[in-house]
Amino acid sequence: MNKANHRTLITVGKLIGFALALPVTYASAETPVYPNRVIQLIAQQPPGSQSEAISRVWADCASRELGQSIVTLNKPGANGVLATNFLKSQPADGYNIMTVGMSQMTITPYIYKQLPYSPQRDFDGITVLSTSPLLLVASVQSGIKQYSDIAAVAKKAAGGIDFGSPGKGSPAHLLTAGVAQQLTVESTHVPFVGEGAAVTALMGGQIQIMTVTSGTAAPLIKDGRMIPLAIYTEARDKAFPQVPTILELTGSKEMALPGWLALVAKAGTPSDVLKRLGDVTAKCVASEAYGTRMEAINAVPVKSSPSDVKLWTDRYTAVFKPMIERLDLAE
Repeated sequence: MNKANHRTLITVGKLIGFALALPVTYASAETPVYPNRVIQLIAQQPPGSQSEAISRVWADCASRELGQSIVTLNKPGANGVLATNFLKSQPADGYNIMTVGMSQMTITPYIYKQLPYSPQRDFDGITVLSTSPLLLVASVQSGIKQYSDIAAVAKKAAGGIDFGSPGKGSPAHLLTAGVAQQLTVESTHVPFVGEGAAVTALMGGQIQIMTVTSGTAAPLIKDGRMIPLAIYTEARDKAFPQVPTILELTGSKEMALPGWLALVAKAGTPSDVLKRLGDVTAKCVASEAYGTRMEAINAVPVKSSPSDVKLWTDRYTAVFKPMIERLDLAE
């Protein structure tokens, strides 16, 4: 072989080697490591609510673990339907994720005869973030001091008793309606946009009773601005040892259900993204500082997996869906 041909073969070999390397470089540029930009966390309750506070605690911890900013976007309204529809309109890439409660996963879809979304089809579960008890409370002006007083006050008032909630189809709505049914009293549901607005109405005496999250209830009970009547658990809670459980008062376990909050993504989000978010949450749950911040808002972090979101959803749906039908709440 002469020198010219030898040089030609070397040049061709170099070109082929360079060409073979191009797809690798190109692919890596097209598939950057998640996350490489800001993540948006959709909160379905307004600022001041317990679920929104939990969302921000998680976002603060997760952003440090991920090395990327997480911005909380409040989308309150229609008890989570507005937030859900917004998530459904975004790409399934993990850059828009959402915190959802038992309301959005097990109640709201069945309040409407035309389902606004499917918890099982439209979401990919990431993790159950936390649990927290719910409490039945009364306004100071109502004259209700204990659970049995509800019936007496309702029977004296024209139209019975008025109770509030953060919105139609919320756990607060359903559980308080269940209380009225258990006591066989007439009642009127007054929905608000978010828990804060309902609590303001309660303290102002516009409504007599409502069900609230423990994080909201704790400081207001301590200050004497609302009266605790029952806690929706089977056993008394160490944070509210003086408050009787709904099981003690009614003998039924049906309404002894703690609240919970889960993290979900749009269906079709890549599995490696879901795993990354789940792993980061596990690191947060193992952190003492994270647990302390959650405890300050009366929430208990949960060690969880993506499959737990479905398990919890199925368990609570089995209770709430028949209750919705029994109370004739679907519209």
